[in-house]
Amino acid sequence: MQAVGLPTPKFRVLKDREVSKQGSLSELVQDLGLPLVVKAPRQGSSIGVSIVREENEELFLDAEDRALFKRYLFRSDWETLSEAEQLTWVRQLADIREGIGLPVEGLLITGDFEEGGEEVIASPETLLDYINRNFSKTAVHELKLEVDFIRFTSLTGETQILVEQFVAGREFSCIVVEDENGAPLALPPTEIVKGTEVFDYRAKYLPGLARKVTPIDLPEADIERIRQEAQKMFATFGFEVYARLDGFIQEDGTIFLNDPNTTSGMLPASFFFHQAAEIGLNPSQFLTYIIRTSLNARRRGGLKPVQLYEMLTKLDADIQSRQQVQDDRIRVAVIMGGYSSERHISVESGRNIYEKLSSSVKYRPFPIFLTGSSEEFRLYELPINVMLKDNADDIREKIEHAEAGAASHPVLARIRQEASGITGTYAGQPVAAPRRISFAELAERVDEVFIALHGRPGEDGALQQELEKFGLPYNGSGAASSAVTINKFETNRRLREAGLRVADHRLAQRLEWSADPEAFYRGLESQFGYPFIAKPADDGCSSAVKKIKSRAELAAFSEQIFRPGEPLLAGPAEVLHLGFKEEFPQKEAFLVETLIGPDGAAKFLEITGGLLTSYDAQGQLQIEVFEASEALATGEVLSLEEKFLAGEGQNITPARYSTDPAERQRISDEVKRVLRQVAEILHIEGYARIDAFVRVRQSGAVEVLIIEVNSLPGMTPATCIFHQTALAGYTPYQFIDRILDFGKARAERANAHSN
Repeated sequence: MQAVGLPTPKFRVLKDREVSKQGSLSELVQDLGLPLVVKAPRQGSSIGVSIVREENEELFLDAEDRALFKRYLFRSDWETLSEAEQLTWVRQLADIREGIGLPVEGLLITGDFEEGGEEVIASPETLLDYINRNFSKTAVHELKLEVDFIRFTSLTGETQILVEQFVAGREFSCIVVEDENGAPLALPPTEIVKGTEVFDYRAKYLPGLARKVTPIDLPEADIERIRQEAQKMFATFGFEVYARLDGFIQEDGTIFLNDPNTTSGMLPASFFFHQAAEIGLNPSQFLTYIIRTSLNARRRGGLKPVQLYEMLTKLDADIQSRQQVQDDRIRVAVIMGGYSSERHISVESGRNIYEKLSSSVKYRPFPIFLTGSSEEFRLYELPINVMLKDNADDIREKIEHAEAGAASHPVLARIRQEASGITGTYAGQPVAAPRRISFAELAERVDEVFIALHGRPGEDGALQQELEKFGLPYNGSGAASSAVTINKFETNRRLREAGLRVADHRLAQRLEWSADPEAFYRGLESQFGYPFIAKPADDGCSSAVKKIKSRAELAAFSEQIFRPGEPLLAGPAEVLHLGFKEEFPQKEAFLVETLIGPDGAAKFLEITGGLLTSYDAQGQLQIEVFEASEALATGEVLSLEEKFLAGEGQNITPARYSTDPAERQRISDEVKRVLRQVAEILHIEGYARIDAFVRVRQSGAVEVLIIEVNSLPGMTPATCIFHQTALAGYTPYQFIDRILDFGKARAERANAHSN
């Protein structure tokens, strides 16, 4: 970039441990100043990055190891860790976001710095065994050396580090695409408002961890300068099709473009789709344009000109016919958002459903955002650019701005005009503002509803009752069944009465706590004993579910859930180790359950199993139960993020009941039988996901202990129910299609019976 005259921060490229030479760090600080940005020169922009804020060699070497994807483990540190903490250390090392990823090479080093025992390690299980084996007394005997520490190095790591001058300013990212004539076109740049010091992998790709403001809140002239600089870099470097260009704008107006990416991330929360939505393209439309432009670029470069010409001709014909044909697709309102603690996950589910349906020839989806309260549901039809905002709260804020008459940024009109050659061909409708819509109007606009809400009011039957008033078919269970399954206490009672296994449980009421907190705590302690599980009795899965290990945690949980106002109480939040942006509902009661454990079983695991219902030729309800997934939590209980967000949890499908295939299938069949029984007892329809623990006794006896039922399970791209349906032969779209077909068939049967 320096060679072509583009502003760039000062930098140095160093070899491994080069800074250890006497005076090297001082020279570096003198040349580049503090803070220093240390990064891997040939890796993705969000991994291996550190900021060193003081002239401290130890801190710098730690940053260097991070950029080189190296880790050191000392025997003395390992031996102080509990078994659970050792597993966490292994898991973090294997996770590229926190560690260095796998495979790695292990090198044994003694206190005298003798080296030996190099070995390539490709799995977490092998890594744990390698550490324990080489830190054991057996290793001393076999290797003739006592290992003091182990150096782990990624096989795809680096041999150099890039050290940059820290650039103070507002960070942005700008997508540049080729327009229909092949010229660079910069989309509206996005400002990155970080919740942490470094915009790392998690902040970049997980919704809600950093705020993305599109367009960046600057005067129109400054945004235009950013766009011009981005377009200049795109052309200068000879980029084709598209690129994501990251940079900073300083207070004096200086623009630094420091990180060009020719392959942008394409998760739902990515800039790629945020910025395209601002010119009116939904993700499938934008991807169609990118595919078409890519084919043209490859043909322009001389690759298979005849074949690519034929492909382009066919694609153009398909695009044109899609525009000209009368749109007789089934109109589906995808309702997302809500006001529960799971509203952000609901938006992720709703966007995924919208995308799967919008790319089909059968359905025409409409994104509908629900907000308000249990007393009043407010529905809003969303334009694409608002649907793709960061999270539910961001969407609600944009709705409030629109209702207050706030105008969009003036630069957007200019960019949309410049992009009209693209949007005129690929976009179905112009960008508009969010619009309030009544249930009566919704019934006139659509043929069917897909409820993508989690928690209330989607999983308690309240929304279903409203939709039934207007004759709108919907997905999932009916209102009566939903009202039961949202209530964990009532669900447990019915399942226990039917002879199924559930945890011992009781309701803990606010009135009881308010009257005498000490007696309240003693009563729970005498009935359950620590540790036990506390959770809301009538909220979505994983919302405020905590393992309570002491009186202090019980008091903190009670004070937090029974707090008088909306803001979280700082003291109890600290005791409960509530995470960044973690929410905690206010309730009149919570559920207390015994902590389910192995109880001496030969095999013990947590599973979650999905199911799908349909009507057979005779009109009888059929329940298809899928192979369950084994759920692995990084903490004491599975979090919402681990269940539903890409890269945040580990689910193994099918569950590992046994290493013997025949025995695994025998256990799986028994688990499926119990899950089917749960569905029958609770009158579950459409689809659902049931969470449970499974114990396999030494005798071979299988015990399934039900945790909870989710009548509208998460439908984010990463949710394990799609893994399960894939094993059963369904693509994600086919599964969603079957869910909608059942909702329509159920409504038709109800109408036939009423007539």
